[in-house]
Amino acid sequence: MKVAVFGRFYNKTTTDSVERLFDYLLKKNADAYIETEFFNLIKKEAPNFDDYKSFKTFDTLDKSFDFLVSVGGDGTILRAIIFVKDMDIPIVGINTGRLGFLATIQVNQIENAIQNIIDGKYKISERSLLSIETSPENEDVKSLNFALNEIAVSRKNTTSMITVETYLNDEYLTSYWSDGLIVSTPTGSTGYSLSCGGPVITPDTNSFVLAPIAPHNLSARPLIIPDSTEIQLRVEGREESHLISLDSRIATLENGTIIKIKKADFKIKMIDLLNESFLDTLRKKLLWGEDKRN
Repeated sequence: MKVAVFGRFYNKTTTDSVERLFDYLLKKNADAYIETEFFNLIKKEAPNFDDYKSFKTFDTLDKSFDFLVSVGGDGTILRAIIFVKDMDIPIVGINTGRLGFLATIQVNQIENAIQNIIDGKYKISERSLLSIETSPENEDVKSLNFALNEIAVSRKNTTSMITVETYLNDEYLTSYWSDGLIVSTPTGSTGYSLSCGGPVITPDTNSFVLAPIAPHNLSARPLIIPDSTEIQLRVEGREESHLISLDSRIATLENGTIIKIKKADFKIKMIDLLNESFLDTLRKKLLWGEDKRN
């Protein structure tokens, strides 16, 4: 069993998670690799913890890995896909963050979860991604041109609104007068899009969501579209440039840049344990089961 371990931050919960994870991987004689920067962070923050020192490190992955363990929150998983890309390496998340829609394994479940994965007691949830092209090309966008949660355009260095001219399959939709526009996958529907009034969509739905950010058009509402749709955006505003974000990665584009967004030609595989489901996660994380009438 060849396992990659990735993380970004180190706190009390991370310490407990890492120690329990590494102890169990050692117990199972796993061929474990720790991402280099995370390895150095552990070495700095936990100098008295020696178990990790027997593990190898990685800067890039290949298809020989059986799965990747992300230690952190959902944002850490969004970073992990940069390493996984289109290699079909399944990802499982240990939650040391807050909500955790993607990172669902709690600290006290680590040993049982890893054993279930070893025993094959899990299912794979395939998650659609967004891909992006810009004209003229932007090197920051071109180098990592995909996102699992959302791609968003937003204003930069100004309190003024921007105008987001939007086309779907080359047909004009509208121009959003707003702080920006979010194009979300079903996975991202519980993230930024949700906070802007977008709907929750189950991960297996073949749809994307357009959710305006603080729109000045009173009739502007989130729109669900087929994930076969090609979306074209062009931003104008008082400043000469605007921001574009791909999950947690941000770049600056000049106004007037043509932005084409469509479904990526690969998917990310998430490991779901058999005692988990998206609906169960919704009830727990959004407190839908807290109504006393239930």
